[in-house]
Amino acid sequence: MTDLSRVLDHARIAELPNPYFGKVRDCYDLPATADQPARRILISSDRISAFDRILAAIPFKGQVLTQMARFWFDHTADICPNHVLAYPDPNVVIGKHVSILPVEIVVRGYLAGTTSTSVLTQYKNGIRTMYGHTLPDGLRDNQVLPTPIITPTSKAFDGGHDEPLTPAEIIAQGLLTPAQWADVSAKALALFARGQKMAAERGLILVDTKYEFGLDGDGNILIADEIHTPDSSRYWIASGYQAAFEAGTRPPSFDKDVIRSWVNARCNPYVDAIPEIPADIILATSKVYIEAYEAITGQPFVPDLTGATPLDRVRANLAAYFV
Repeated sequence: MTDLSRVLDHARIAELPNPYFGKVRDCYDLPATADQPARRILISSDRISAFDRILAAIPFKGQVLTQMARFWFDHTADICPNHVLAYPDPNVVIGKHVSILPVEIVVRGYLAGTTSTSVLTQYKNGIRTMYGHTLPDGLRDNQVLPTPIITPTSKAFDGGHDEPLTPAEIIAQGLLTPAQWADVSAKALALFARGQKMAAERGLILVDTKYEFGLDGDGNILIADEIHTPDSSRYWIASGYQAAFEAGTRPPSFDKDVIRSWVNARCNPYVDAIPEIPADIILATSKVYIEAYEAITGQPFVPDLTGATPLDRVRANLAAYFV
């Protein structure tokens, strides 16, 4: 049984400079030196976020997501350079400091989704032209699109809502130059094609995904953050897709909603205090992340159990960066 005490619930390390603490990641900016460019330390904690708040810490979640992103960065570096410089710990990435582009790039291969900006929601509301694309009449829920499409939105850095954009609007508003949009869109579609091909080889369908692109100090476009993880992508299990599609039901997937559904059934999570989440729900969520890692990468998950605690291990592995 997983040790519920062995979690990285935070990585607040006083010896590291320029901290930024997000909902899930704890980050530190390393300033440029005579022999090193500006870099960022990104530590993936085991915190899980939903309803705009932290719900719990899930054993090994941070390691799973860091190592899954590493798998995909390694398998897509020929398509698009990425921000990674080093992996000093299973939960940690040292990356180039990049300026994230102000456009959220989502690639979709199926008529799916539940949010207001998803193609399925808009399609069911009678909209056929969206994000600069026109979809044909007669498509059904979760049907494969004639070709994968990019559905860009504005990136609300201040906590506001993302808004749908067309390529023409992106350029007209000066969010990206024409050359940058051409480069980003070509890279996004190529990354998605690689992801779909490799997922299919594992009996999975990569349905849609979000990419974070940024500029390095020389103005080069890099892929940053994470790529093709269950937190940034929707995967379906291919063997169950056709029957679900014909029945009009949701195709089988990695059900990460275990913990979210448990909370939502017991309170209004946007208003009420979150009730204590029982150990079996925490463990079930951890199991889903580990199963997703193994299914997507085809590799066994090996938890790093070194160090008295995960935080002790992370501190030891980052000691070279202390100031």
